[in-house]
Amino acid sequence: MLTIHTKLVEAMLAQARKDHPIETCGVIAGPEGSNLPLRLIPMRNAAKSQTFFKFDPEEQLRVWRQMEARGEEAIVIYHSHTKGPAYPSRTDVQFALEPQSHYIIIPTDPIYGEEISSFRIVDGMVTEERIRLMNSYNPEWELSMVA
Repeated sequence: MLTIHTKLVEAMLAQARKDHPIETCGVIAGPEGSNLPLRLIPMRNAAKSQTFFKFDPEEQLRVWRQMEARGEEAIVIYHSHTKGPAYPSRTDVQFALEPQSHYIIIPTDPIYGEEISSFRIVDGMVTEERIRLMNSYNPEWELSMVA
């Protein structure tokens, strides 16, 4: 199960709406080994596609190095689907290389609503998981949205 703050979900939805009709993408980092998403990092879709997302390799390297330096990992990797349901495509599964991460998909086609879905993708196996939304975290945990 993914436990996530509503402000992070709202930020992902806003980014997906803004980037539509191009698929949006990004990462939510958190302390290594914690399973606690805290720091939203919007990223650029280098593919500039309505049906596919690809992190810009230089940006991805910079973000992953920054997470490592801060003792963080990618708790959530997210992207939108502009023309289909919130379920991983074959390409999504092929490029899911972070087995510890939750993969969130945000539908932006009105036919599919705006309800996000979360998945674990390990060795090509897709497992949908429940999402627990929180309105507050422990005060020691600091949420942040990177611009």
